[in-house]
Amino acid sequence: MISHTPQKIRELYSKVNGGLIIIIILSFIVGWQLGHRDYNFQIKNYKPQFKVTNQSPASSTTDIDFKLFWETWDLVSQKYIDKTAIDPQKLYYGAIQGMVAALGDPYTVFLPPQAQKSTKEQLSGSFEGVGIQLGYNKEKRLVVIAPLKDTPADRAGVKAGDLIVKINDKEAFSLSLPEAVSQIRGPKGSTVNLSVLRENESKPKDITLTRDTIVVKSVEFENKNTDLSQKPDSPTVTKTTKSGKEVAYIRLSQFGERTRNEWDLAVSEGLSHAPQGVIVDVRNNPGGFLDGAVYIASEFLDRGVIVIQEDALGNKESQQVIREGKLLKLPVVILINKGSASASEILAGAIQDRKRGTLVGEQSFGKGTIQSSEDLPEGTGIHITTAKWLTPDGRWIHNKGLTPDVIVENTEDGKDIQLEKALEVLDK
Repeated sequence: MISHTPQKIRELYSKVNGGLIIIIILSFIVGWQLGHRDYNFQIKNYKPQFKVTNQSPASSTTDIDFKLFWETWDLVSQKYIDKTAIDPQKLYYGAIQGMVAALGDPYTVFLPPQAQKSTKEQLSGSFEGVGIQLGYNKEKRLVVIAPLKDTPADRAGVKAGDLIVKINDKEAFSLSLPEAVSQIRGPKGSTVNLSVLRENESKPKDITLTRDTIVVKSVEFENKNTDLSQKPDSPTVTKTTKSGKEVAYIRLSQFGERTRNEWDLAVSEGLSHAPQGVIVDVRNNPGGFLDGAVYIASEFLDRGVIVIQEDALGNKESQQVIREGKLLKLPVVILINKGSASASEILAGAIQDRKRGTLVGEQSFGKGTIQSSEDLPEGTGIHITTAKWLTPDGRWIHNKGLTPDVIVENTEDGKDIQLEKALEVLDK
């Protein structure tokens, strides 16, 4: 047992007390400095909690110092208040999205796994959502290119050209196309709230849509007659009593994976009615695969150029007629409106430039660029604008659109005046 005299105890107490005071003072100084920005606090050799592989680019002619990137990553990892929101995978995808978005081209986009899946579902013809085709106007604002027929969006009155202002109370201005699509789509039966601004209106309109399974049949056929007093295929009207001309009306809603087969079936069915003319309706058709437009244009053109691709160096490559069409001799009308974009405009532009038929309706959307779709690892993908396309006469209609030969605007009274005009053109 160790014992101390009272004097020793006082001396020891004095030493201990003095040491505590020094520790407290030092702790206060360090704490004060840590809480102020003038203290340059850095963790040496900090590494995020993940493994980095493939650190060098496969090929590059540019030297880039990634120090700034990692310093930013470190600061976010260390200082962001909600640590549960720090997902390295999301930050990684977000960095790639930001890199691609820096090009300023809304059609060149990196697609994380869910967005890539949604895009492929769209072109395959089946997905869960509300049936809206999205794009950008010339101000690079998110707009409805077209609502798909008989979908929740169509039934709710969503129109081509509507600006998407908000999606579920989130501003849509800064969203990329895949992000917007991802937020609008969702499980069948769930709802999404959209704030849309219509042309010539000053206030946005809020619309609540219930998601459903959207099955997109890209081609539909209907037999028409130019005598509007007659109802096609009516049991009380025979071919001998009809006074007008039989017309094959073919509606094209997109250029997807099934379009070729569906088109061939529609053409065969149309020819069985011995039509004297053809109407191809690409109103509210946002486009799709370029080769689909070339395939369908070849139905009406016997030879020559359908579309011209021009790359970044100005090199031009012409896409020619690829097959012998079945509708080479029949007069044709193409119906277009401001929802007709991309591949729809390729088809319509070829028909117009080659003077093969008549364009009826409204000015088209005006998307004159071509995107290459690439699958990337981890279920991701990328769409890259690789060229612009020109009509056979060399016109670039980007942000301008095609002007119809016969301009007709549909009214809101339920009558399809544009279709009536198309039938009138074929009755001459």
